[in-house]
Amino acid sequence: MLTKAIHVKYIKEENQRISTLLAFALIPLSGFATDIYIPSLPTMAGAMQVSSVQVQLTLSIFLISYGISQLFIGSILDSFGRYKIGLVSLVIFALASIVIAITHNIYLIYVMRVIHGLTVGAIVVAKRAYFVDLFSGDKLKHYLSLFSIIWSTGPIIAPFIGGYLQSAFGWESNFYFLAGFALIFALLEFIYSGETLKNFSNFQLKTILKVYINMIKTTSFTLGIVMLGLAYCMVMVYNMTGPFIIEHELNFSPVIAGYSSLILGFAWMVGGFIGKATINKPFFKRLLINSLLQVVFVILMIISINFISNIWSLIFFAFIIHIGAGFTFNNYFTYCLSKFPNNAGIAGGLTGGITYVIVSFLSYGIVNLFPAKDERNLSFSYLVMIMLSVLVMFLIMKTRKKDEVGA
Repeated sequence: MLTKAIHVKYIKEENQRISTLLAFALIPLSGFATDIYIPSLPTMAGAMQVSSVQVQLTLSIFLISYGISQLFIGSILDSFGRYKIGLVSLVIFALASIVIAITHNIYLIYVMRVIHGLTVGAIVVAKRAYFVDLFSGDKLKHYLSLFSIIWSTGPIIAPFIGGYLQSAFGWESNFYFLAGFALIFALLEFIYSGETLKNFSNFQLKTILKVYINMIKTTSFTLGIVMLGLAYCMVMVYNMTGPFIIEHELNFSPVIAGYSSLILGFAWMVGGFIGKATINKPFFKRLLINSLLQVVFVILMIISINFISNIWSLIFFAFIIHIGAGFTFNNYFTYCLSKFPNNAGIAGGLTGGITYVIVSFLSYGIVNLFPAKDERNLSFSYLVMIMLSVLVMFLIMKTRKKDEVGA
């Protein structure tokens, strides 16, 4: 049996305000780790003389390792604490970013992206658990509902920064930026933060496995995670295909691709705000209306391509669809993270882990089925994901009597 270390640096009460701000600031790290070099994907493919699919795979590898990391890291955080694991992970993430910037070997980049996924998983799950450790009741619900909104600052800001870094200094500068970001926050965490876990769990595999099984067997929790995966997959499919459509098909610069991703990141945030504003409305009703609206707009997108197809139509329809995705994510993320407060680390890890495993495999599969060619292929990708969301939504409604989702 493994137990916690004897010496623990607990968070000081006078530093809690700053530490909470730092925790919120690190929530979007997973978005930064993917979105900052989105505008650079075509350039990276050309510089390393590899195919677009090989470069897109760097995103999928990150998502897979990030997802797998979250599946097991929660139980480790519940047993050994949040603070030290998060701090060390920030430093390792920075070192891996520097290696990516230095090398031009796609296979070494794949390895570093695995390290990125594992370390970001530890950092983000630790920060999610931070809030459950320190807060409860309406205040906790308020903070949890802010997660997807704050996370969306990554997709908004990162490609905007990345587009300019790419144009001014080359694709490598994106990863130097990530390294600097991580090192600065590691220093701030060392100065102001500390451990928040009061009751350390014994690391017993049988007990932990029982908790995992109990969570997965909860129908609403599991289907909620599937909805999270489908919602974020819409964003990731655009991230993997949008820059190629904008830069190769429509002949715009990486900066324009960055602006486009910024606009769609804002759409995700709008969806999150709408989700927070309607949090007291009937749960199933608002989610069903949202899914049906997405169906209507993706059908309009497909029809409109026969009459008009340019960057404005692309961004308009993607913007509406991403609002719906952000709305779905906000609602189910709040629910899943608050479902098991006594095992916050495991619940947060399982939620994020399965979500990103779904996203990684589904997005890569859809991109291979509908390659990054034009707006029509992107609209078909959206259609597949939205119809799957509607199907899962009906499954949730069918099982609501057995395992009712609270509003």
